[in-house]
Formats: sequence, structure tokens, C-alpha cells
Amino acid sequence: MELNSYIDHTNLKSTATLKDIELLCNEAIKYNFASVCVHPYYVPLASKLLHDYSISVTTVVGFPLGMNTKEVKVFEAINAVDNGADEIDMVINMSALKDKDYDYIKEEIEEIRDSIDGKILKVIIETCNLTNEEIIKMTEICNEAYVNFIKTSTGFGKEGAKIEDVKLINKHKGEVLEIKASGGIKTEDEALAFIEAGASIIGTSNAVNFMKDAGDK
Repeated sequence: MELNSYIDHTNLKSTATLKDIELLCNEAIKYNFASVCVHPYYVPLASKLLHDYSISVTTVVGFPLGMNTKEVKVFEAINAVDNGADEIDMVINMSALKDKDYDYIKEEIEEIRDSIDGKILKVIIETCNLTNEEIIKMTEICNEAYVNFIKTSTGFGKEGAKIEDVKLINKHKGEVLEIKASGGIKTEDEALAFIEAGASIIGTSNAVNFMKDAGDK
């Protein structure tokens, strides 16, 4: 297994500097990671630095709480694509989910999906805040909306990804939907365990350590 091809190399720190993002992109080039994930502010820079490489630029929408209005999230998504983003990771409105307003959740996802000109869309559900029933419901909604990925976590919640949550999503997802596990994945062994459980992408800020560990074996 080529672990680098599963990695979404991430820096979503609120204090990330231009040099930090340059380093992130240079590391992605060195290890040929699948993508980098940066805040919208840094999408133009990442897009410029990775222009000549087959490494996607991912950014976030409604991040990290998901409580923006649909209209704001749609604007964020369009703006990000205009600035060079290849993939959009949007946070759902968790209050709407808790209120069982499933129509709102699905409409929001579909409006963002339809606004981004066929770019990859990942739906962040923040599993640490959800019951198993809510995780299953969100998986069903993502199936129905034909999005590309369901993503476990923002990395800013009380907990990150859990193997049992990925297995639960994997059990209920359709053929189109894939899983991005993110949040608190710190070692190569943890990353491999999430892939074994069904994840297609690993979002992590520890990817360089994974590659160094793999090289030491």
C-alpha cells in the first residue's frame, strides 16, 4: 500500500503563516501526497505552488462550526473554486441535524454540490457530536445527495475520528460515497487502521511523520 496516496496533508491552524503553507505544499510535493487542506485564505497560494503537480488543493466551508447560512456557505464554496480549490470540505449545520430538519441538511449539501462546477465535495459531520443513529442518517443523506465523501471530523471537536464510526459509516454507505477520516490521527498504524476500516482518505497534520516512520521500517 502506498500510504502517501491516501493523505490529505493538512494545516488548518488559525495561526498558520505563509511560510507554514509553503512548507506544507513543499512536503506534499516531496512525498507526493494526494492533496493539501488549507483555509480559504491560502487557497490562491496553494494553488499557485501546486500548479505543476497532480496534488489537489482542498479547503473548508462553514468551518469549523457549520452554523453559517446556506447562502454564505454557497458563496464560500464558489469563491474557493474561483481561487483554485479542487475539493471542498463543508461542515453541516449540526443544530439542524439535532432538530431533525433533514430537508434543510440535504438542501444545503445539494446547493453547495451544484455550485462548485463538479469539484469534489466532502461533507463533515463531526461524529463526536452525533449518536450512531445520527451518523447513519447523515450517511443516508450523503448517499442520496451523491456527494463524493463523508468526513468524520473538523479536528476542532472534542474528539477526532474513531474506528467504530468509520466502520458504521462504511456499513451504511452506498457505492458512490467514500470516507475521509480526520481528526487526531497521529501515527502510521492509526492511519492504516482507518484505511482497513473503510476510509479512502486520511486527513492529518502528521503525514510527514508517517512517511518518516515508514522509511525507518
